[in-house]
Amino acid sequence: MAQIYCQFDSDRAPQGKEIEMNKENTEKLMRDFPTLYRGYKKPLTESLMGFGFECRDGWFQLIYDLSKELVAMDSKLEAVQVKEKYGTLRFYVGGATDAVFNLIFAAEEKSSGICEVCGSMQDVKTGPDGGWVRTLCGACRGKEEKEDAD
Repeated sequence: MAQIYCQFDSDRAPQGKEIEMNKENTEKLMRDFPTLYRGYKKPLTESLMGFGFECRDGWFQLIYDLSKELVAMDSKLEAVQVKEKYGTLRFYVGGATDAVFNLIFAAEEKSSGICEVCGSMQDVKTGPDGGWVRTLCGACRGKEEKEDAD
């Protein structure tokens, strides 16, 4: 299994900005890929999936598509953590082949062009947001800047 380093990302989140996927999307991933996300109910000492999906809903489709490809490639694969870090997706698994890692790296790279809030691929930029690196489209960045100003 991959080495696991625990980071309490919620402690680093910008004030009032959740970095967790909503319940509906989380349940769909768990229901459709129960073997891949079996670590969700394990102790945190064995899998960080107990924290859930530590990213926003804009990457749901990317994660769903990646999950589908991973399960088709290796039905015994287990995700140990899925999160946002430095504005891009991080998807950690235990014991995988080069082909699996190549799929994961491609999805992580693709996440830099997808708004982590709404999933748009238009006018997306990765950059600082109050000390936090975020990947947002122009509309979501503008909305969040307005909310921060209020």
